[in-house]
Amino acid sequence: MDDETRHGRGMSNRRGVLGDTHVDRAVAGTSDVDRDFQDLITRYAWGEIWERPGLDRRTRSLLTIVMLLALGHHEELKMHLRASVNCGVSREEVQEALLQAAIYCGVPASNSAFKAAKEVFAEMDAAGS
Repeated sequence: MDDETRHGRGMSNRRGVLGDTHVDRAVAGTSDVDRDFQDLITRYAWGEIWERPGLDRRTRSLLTIVMLLALGHHEELKMHLRASVNCGVSREEVQEALLQAAIYCGVPASNSAFKAAKEVFAEMDAAGS
């Protein structure tokens, strides 16, 4: 696959997972400082990895949530908690993944993730999402 095709597929996956509003905001905020980085993640994270047929979006979404929890990347975690609904992940499935992570990633990390989930879900409920 050439870079142009990979970028196009990546942008389609990125929009499908994160939503048009988020992606439009990210694209509008791109500058000379992060232009190459944005292109890189669109082509390789979204156009290569999220495009692979071996796992569905639901599974990729749950894996991503748990990995971000484990690594303590709280802002990215919140973004993917919001996006999980676009991947067909239920709140109950998110809660189960966070409980599973408590055992394998640590209670403090999972505790922070539950706090983030409560914040995100409350924001989504308030917005009617």
